[in-house]
Amino acid sequence: MEIALFTLGGTISVPSVPSVPSGGGAGARLSGDEIVAAVPGLRELGVALDVQDVRAVPSASLTFAQVLDVVEDASRAVSEGAAGVVVTQGTDTLEETAFLVDLVWRHEAPFVLTGAMRNPDLAGADGPANVLAAVRVAVSSPARGLGALVVLNDEIHAARWVRKTHSTSTATFASPNAGPVGHVIEGRVRVLTGPPRREVLTGGLERVRLDATRVALHCVALDDDGAQLEVLGQSHQGLVVAGFGVGHVPSVLVPGLEALAARMPVVLTSRTGGGSVLRHTYGAVGSEADLQRRGLINGGMLDPYKARVLLRLLLTSGAGRDEIVAAFAEHG
Repeated sequence: MEIALFTLGGTISVPSVPSVPSGGGAGARLSGDEIVAAVPGLRELGVALDVQDVRAVPSASLTFAQVLDVVEDASRAVSEGAAGVVVTQGTDTLEETAFLVDLVWRHEAPFVLTGAMRNPDLAGADGPANVLAAVRVAVSSPARGLGALVVLNDEIHAARWVRKTHSTSTATFASPNAGPVGHVIEGRVRVLTGPPRREVLTGGLERVRLDATRVALHCVALDDDGAQLEVLGQSHQGLVVAGFGVGHVPSVLVPGLEALAARMPVVLTSRTGGGSVLRHTYGAVGSEADLQRRGLINGGMLDPYKARVLLRLLLTSGAGRDEIVAAFAEHG
């Protein structure tokens, strides 16, 4: 049995650097083979690893196109016989890249993303344990058909729900709306519940169109005057609004958002990190019901970051408004 393992840099591959190297370089990084060699018990699994170093960049610098390139390489590996895929990367954008993968991954084989919160030369480095757990999940039968999964801290999270909830904790990844879908216990993969699979987006994701498709994210704040929204109609093709609570914005923003919604898809989400945008509970100006009447699209339970990923892929594929509304009704 073989697993395709792709490395994308991140903390899991970067030893601690006490000071910035002369010349401002990023310092030494571990290769995929070096990461694998540091994992106790991995050899005993009897799993062959096809290790491929894709690019060594902080996850903050990853692009949609780069992630989709990895998906293509992973798809090819599975078509050639790999039982599953593991990707190591930085954790800063892991929740977004995982959801991006989940939206386009068409195989039954597990696609598992993992990383680390502690550098490999620190006491209690979590990278080796996370890689071991990720490989176990990637070869396990219970994980098949679940799409993209995030595995850290011996927890298995569905890409649709997972969030990074703490800046430094090794237990940072959580799924506020659903909890983990499973655990790795004494080396055994226990999947407790399966996330419902949604329709995979497979068409029209040409890189040129992807690069030209811009989706903004505006997080509403107290006494927000909406000045940042004024230029978006000229520079972007879509907008995600992270509103208060169940999907509310200050009334002063409403005319501008209504005008934008007449020109582009504007998706309403919640900035809270958990729960759903409502549909018809409140009716005041700037409420969720009012904003939907003015053309905003309900993002459901998708957080703002995942809503932006979905909207950009939909616009890149040429989806019209009705298709976008239907997609958010399905995925949100």
